[in-house]
Amino acid sequence: MLAGLPASSVLHAAAQFVLGLQPRDHVTAALQTLHWLPVRQRITYKLCLLMHVVAFGYAPTYLLDATVPVSVLPGKAHLRSADSECFDVPRVSWSVGSRAFSVAGPQAWNRLPAALRLTDCIARIKRQLKTVLFMEAYCVCQ
Repeated sequence: MLAGLPASSVLHAAAQFVLGLQPRDHVTAALQTLHWLPVRQRITYKLCLLMHVVAFGYAPTYLLDATVPVSVLPGKAHLRSADSECFDVPRVSWSVGSRAFSVAGPQAWNRLPAALRLTDCIARIKRQLKTVLFMEAYCVCQ
């Protein structure tokens, strides 16, 4: 029944089902109540978790080979981004290339706060990353 719908429609339908909302009810408040991330932030969350295992060397070699830390690039090792665990974002000339892990992963990772990128505990980064993305999605101020 939900096959072929955009991912956000499926997420909205799930929130309506879980909370027993009517079809015309607004879903944003329901998503906040359930503490669910919108689809775009869920994708960023997964990319950043993959980049975390890459940054700390626990990833399979095909992921390690797809990304390059700024600190190992000649001519860029002196940049501030080299000290804060940033990765090089390859230039691509078309939109499909920007969705590749080698581009999208480093872009998402580099946008994170430096303190979050340096967190080595996977449980802590999961919790803090979800909080950062939730605040970004719903404009929650602390």
